[in-house]
Amino acid sequence: MTSRRTRWLNRWHARRAARAKPATGFTSKPEPRTIGSFAKGKQMVAGNFLFAGHLVQSPADSIWAITPPSDDFEAALQGFGWMDDLAALGDRDAKARAQFWTMDWIDRFGRGTGPGWVPDVAGRRLIRWINHAFLILNGQDSDASLRFHRSLGQQAIFLSKRWQGTSPGLPRFEALTGLIYAGLSLSGMEHLTEPATQALARECDRQIDAAGGIPTRNPEELLEVFTLLNWAALALRESEITPKPAHQSAIERIAPTLRALRHADGGLARFHGGGRGAEGRLDQALATSGVRGGPTDGPAMGFARLSAGRTSIIVDADKPPLGPASWNAHASTLALEVTSGRRPLIVNCGSGRQFGEDWGKAGRATPSHSVLGLTGVSSSRLGEMEATPYGPRARMVEVPNEVEARRIGDADMIGLVSGHDGYQPRFGLAYIRRLELAVDGRTIAGEETLAAVSESEQATFGRALEREGEKGVPFNIRFHLHPDVDATIDLGGTAVSMALKSGEIWVFRYDGAAKLSLEPSVYLEKNRLKPRASKQVVLSGAAIDYATRIRWSLAKAQDTPIGVRDLVRDEVDELPD
Repeated sequence: MTSRRTRWLNRWHARRAARAKPATGFTSKPEPRTIGSFAKGKQMVAGNFLFAGHLVQSPADSIWAITPPSDDFEAALQGFGWMDDLAALGDRDAKARAQFWTMDWIDRFGRGTGPGWVPDVAGRRLIRWINHAFLILNGQDSDASLRFHRSLGQQAIFLSKRWQGTSPGLPRFEALTGLIYAGLSLSGMEHLTEPATQALARECDRQIDAAGGIPTRNPEELLEVFTLLNWAALALRESEITPKPAHQSAIERIAPTLRALRHADGGLARFHGGGRGAEGRLDQALATSGVRGGPTDGPAMGFARLSAGRTSIIVDADKPPLGPASWNAHASTLALEVTSGRRPLIVNCGSGRQFGEDWGKAGRATPSHSVLGLTGVSSSRLGEMEATPYGPRARMVEVPNEVEARRIGDADMIGLVSGHDGYQPRFGLAYIRRLELAVDGRTIAGEETLAAVSESEQATFGRALEREGEKGVPFNIRFHLHPDVDATIDLGGTAVSMALKSGEIWVFRYDGAAKLSLEPSVYLEKNRLKPRASKQVVLSGAAIDYATRIRWSLAKAQDTPIGVRDLVRDEVDELPD
């Protein structure tokens, strides 16, 4: 959360930096490494601006004439990430807009005013301006070149004074990477490079743990941090400067963790506010890092991965983060995602923050995840909404005290037994989930258990039964399906058939005192205007005894007709990065 003092310091240093007249010109330029979208570039040229889940259609000449509908939209504008899309388009119209919008930003905000003078946003903007300097300056006169270089220098001075004022984690990595780019590229800014590289190394030690994870436990955010560290390391090496040992070590720790968080289709697991990752970003980052090898053994940032045949399962096997890292944390403990080949099957709903406060809160609750939940209760609890630089959000204030996960396996299967005590304080019930994946990847078996074991837990459960009445403590086991899955329930109501677009058919069955239903769900994605409709398989029941157990299975009933293209693609996926 940005304090009033922090905002005042940002404005003061921004205006002071804007009065400076730094030396202008490039000493060198890092190679552009950002990936843009040709289609998004076409949309912007046509006057359609889609950022942070909002579409604004503006006939105005300048992108800065737009009134941002949200704080996230405004940050996306000011960070210039859209410059990658114009560069991907690369035609005359894209070039004209890149040049005009950049110069117009200097005219409107270059004197140290406006919302873009925030360290992480400024770092993001510096990287894009330096990466795409040729696009911005090609054909421009000397006056435009002078203004552009001077503004770069002024923003670098601002960053050198204020990078510590941004939040630890991704925002600070953005600020420091931008500062390194400026120090390596701009004449007169060379003195900024060494302090920035030292600061980046310190942040790597503080924010990247020994297993290659970050405090937020957000897989997509880990990818963004990894990408920035790669860019900084490559830019340093191109200038014949060796990255600090802590910097390089962080890259080497993160790479196997990201491989463990990647599904069979190449996308990241969607937990704690993260999405699948921009198309191609993960593959490019892993290849750029030069770190070879497979996924990490054991837990990866608190997640467990099971993989066999063409099937991958990723389970959130740890507590949600607390404290400052919990702004986007989800109550997803023991939730799973399943992917078959290149088709997601079972998913979590995802982060709904870009669709507004209500969707954001709903996406974080346990019912939005593929896991057992007591009706009307989440396994972790959010606090009250608070104002942040990115709009109203809530921190996680209560999580399970204990989460345990152990791998199991034999000649026929690999599996995971996990549990948490998030429901014990109020209901006296521990939740245990057992998952088994056949070694050929064709069958998944699950067992869900609610149990009150000790005398005190049984007494708490007894009081819960008194509150709930004879019906018992109601629960739902949810399996949210990807929107591309065509699901139908059989006439007897005992099984669900799930058809993937690839031609595969999976069949879900269950055993135990529960009711099977197929209900509406949503799939929440970034860069979409509204949630996508989907379905969820729900097993509904009630705990009336000290132990309640539901078993289920998911079996492949029909194989995909695999063509040469799919075989070649799969072989490529097996090659080392």
